[in-house]
Order: sequence, then C-alpha cells, then structure tokens
Amino acid sequence: MNRKQKQMLKQRQTTRQLMGIRRVTPHGVTVGGEELVFFLIAPENLSVLSLEAIGQRVRSFTALLKANPDTELLALDSQETFQQNREFYRTRLEEETNPALRELLRQDLSHLDSVQSAAATAREFVLIERLDEKSAADESGLRQREKSLAGFGISLRLAEEPDVKRLLSVYYRQEMLTEEAENV
Repeated sequence: MNRKQKQMLKQRQTTRQLMGIRRVTPHGVTVGGEELVFFLIAPENLSVLSLEAIGQRVRSFTALLKANPDTELLALDSQETFQQNREFYRTRLEEETNPALRELLRQDLSHLDSVQSAAATAREFVLIERLDEKSAADESGLRQREKSLAGFGISLRLAEEPDVKRLLSVYYRQEMLTEEAENV
C-alpha cells in the first residue's frame, strides 16, 4: 500500500478508530483487548487546609500509588477555553463602527478573560485501571475496587458514561462538553 492509499484510508477512519477506542463503556473505554476503567478523584480545596492536612493528603495519595503500581494517573486541564466566544468578540470588534457597542464588546472580551483566569487552576485527576473485559463488566467488582481505592483516604468515585465522554472531550479537544455527547 503506497503513501497516498494509506492517507485515504486514514481519512476514512472514524474518530474512535483514530483514537484506538473500540467502544465507550459505562465506566471507561475498550482499547485493544482490555478496558480502561476511570476513577475520578474528587477535587479538594487545598487553599483552606493546613500544611499538615495537605501533607497527609499527599502521603495518602503516595501510598495509594505505591500499593497499586499498575494504576495510571491522568491529569487534565478541565477548564473551558472560551476560544470560540473570544474569536466571535474579536471579529465583531473589527466589524463594529458604533463606539458604544465597541466598548461593550471590549468589556465582554475582558470579562471572558477574567473568567478564564479565575478558572486557571481547574484541574481534574483520574485514576485509570487496565482490566480485562470480563473484570470490567463486573459492576460489583468495580464498586469493591472503588471502596478499596477510597480506603487510602482519597475521595474518588467510579466514572459513569457521561463522565467518560466529558473526559475524552477534554483530553482530545482541550474543551469541556457543554451538552450531552452523542453515541456515534
């Protein structure tokens, strides 16, 4: 197969095929012969905790990762980029001739920037377990695994299908989904 044929074949692939995802499951994705199951770590406001409490959280998390060497950690920047809105305001600003409206557009753009700056620390952390498809289909086993991981003092929960779609959106598009993702 020559280069041009490979290019054409690649262009015909679906998004899932390009990502290597066979299917989205209730708690993760199937990739190859295994399933990646996601556990969402609940955000904690560290700015109000004492240094001792923060140290305890770090030690708990370290213990969890040491006890589960096959567990992977995914860190995502889960804030909205507002890029489309920003581009809209810039385009309108260039087209607008009314000075009062231009000032309002500048204020809206400035407000958008301040909202994004305030959310600049919006991070999301996900623990990923690689399981065979049979183990991943065992709901009670997954719930036991969730309790086991939470036993390390980390607030987490098993991801549900809408969470999985949102995570994929953030990971691949660098933008959060604002509406329900379709199953296509």
